[in-house]
Amino acid sequence: MAAAPKVLTVNELADYLRVHRSTIYRLLKKGQLPGFKIGSDWRFNVEVIDEWRLKQGAGLLEEAVSEEPAPAAAHAQRR
Repeated sequence: MAAAPKVLTVNELADYLRVHRSTIYRLLKKGQLPGFKIGSDWRFNVEVIDEWRLKQGAGLLEEAVSEEPAPAAAHAQRR
């Protein structure tokens, strides 16, 4: 029998991500955090949150790389 996926509450997710509860609610309001509601309470699947974290890191890395000038352009700017 497969183990059920681990589901976290807002407080547990805040501890897991080491952020304040208000950060969780702000991300939810912006639609930037994957979660689901049970009644009026938010719940979060740990596996989905871990995938989201990896995508967030990859997105930040892609932004940083795209903002770096190309070597030729950097050389031309120095002249």
